[in-house]
Amino acid sequence: MTISMYQASAPRFVNMLNNLSAVLDKAQAHADANKIDPMVFTSSRLYPNMLPLMSQVRIACDNAKGAVARLAGVEIPKHEDTEQNFADLKARIAKTVAFVQSIQAAQIDGSEDKVIVLKLGGTEVKFNGMQYLLGFALPNFYFHATTAYDILRHNGVELAKRDYIGNP
Repeated sequence: MTISMYQASAPRFVNMLNNLSAVLDKAQAHADANKIDPMVFTSSRLYPNMLPLMSQVRIACDNAKGAVARLAGVEIPKHEDTEQNFADLKARIAKTVAFVQSIQAAQIDGSEDKVIVLKLGGTEVKFNGMQYLLGFALPNFYFHATTAYDILRHNGVELAKRDYIGNP
């Protein structure tokens, strides 16, 4: 049995983004219950040279919409980086999920050999579709989603693996 490029991408992004949104709900509830300014969480980072939670969520969303758009051959939606709180971050996630869900399987399936060109640090990098999805887009997406989870967990939000995995 083979798995389609669509099945390996869009549903996985949607599932994890929905889990990330639920994790943000738990963080907001934790902040409210403990009378903690939510900005403490959204500006937190694991290490001084790492990006804060707010950026991790933005980048996870950017990775999901960018990957699906590139594989489908459509324009990547532009989202301004203006989020200031959990509600804003959840709205960005919701916009990203809506975009990913707007792409049909037929638009992505068959993109295994499609040439994907990215500019990374001033260098142009070429991938075929499969290599891009499995070796670049998904690992980057999961890195940022995991880091967002880890920042909140590190700051005392009661989260477990089931919050991260959700309902696969």
